[in-house]
Amino acid sequence: MAFLTGPYLDQRPFWPKFGRHILAQFDGESIIVYQAYRPSIGQYAVAHGYFGGGFSYERMNWIKTNFLWMMYRSGWGTKPGQEVTLAIRLTRSFFDSLLAQAVESSFTPNQYATHAEWKHALAKSSVRMQWDPDHLPTGSALLRRALQLGLRGRLLKDYARNQVLEIIDLSTFVAEQRANISSEQHARLITPIECVYLPDDPAIRLRLMLDDTNQNNIAG
Repeated sequence: MAFLTGPYLDQRPFWPKFGRHILAQFDGESIIVYQAYRPSIGQYAVAHGYFGGGFSYERMNWIKTNFLWMMYRSGWGTKPGQEVTLAIRLTRSFFDSLLAQAVESSFTPNQYATHAEWKHALAKSSVRMQWDPDHLPTGSALLRRALQLGLRGRLLKDYARNQVLEIIDLSTFVAEQRANISSEQHARLITPIECVYLPDDPAIRLRLMLDDTNQNNIAG
């Protein structure tokens, strides 16, 4: 599968305006997630096809499926330690297994009967889940929520060394598009092509409390 990009303004009308949605680039077998690192870690990963060198297996690492959320987090590749933007291709089966194991970072009463029950699940899980505001290219927050997953322990090691299908260095692309992030330049902005991703298992969709894309909320 080639890494696909297209005009931002062509995609924006097809993205949900609000609610919980996983925006991602994917095909029938694989899905792209994003991370940003300092050059020594990012360049090692691209050269070797897995994470090593100065990569830490002792701290939680966060992956994001949404390019613009990654750009907000990294300041379009300008924040110290986040200069190298990586697109990492995973199998959908592995990604869905992460979703199935994810525990929200904050207590949600409709998921757990008590705060203690949630704390116990959080302590046991190797996957942490957060739904944060998605952002426009300018950095302004949206009502739509964007997913990020924090990996640690055995699952982080499995992800970083065994599950990666491909690692693509997007740093040059990010630097080129950084000039187009102001509202006046959006007609020139190119972003990865992303659509709403739904896990194959309905139980995972329910557990993540994903919103219905058939609702009248498609407006950019």
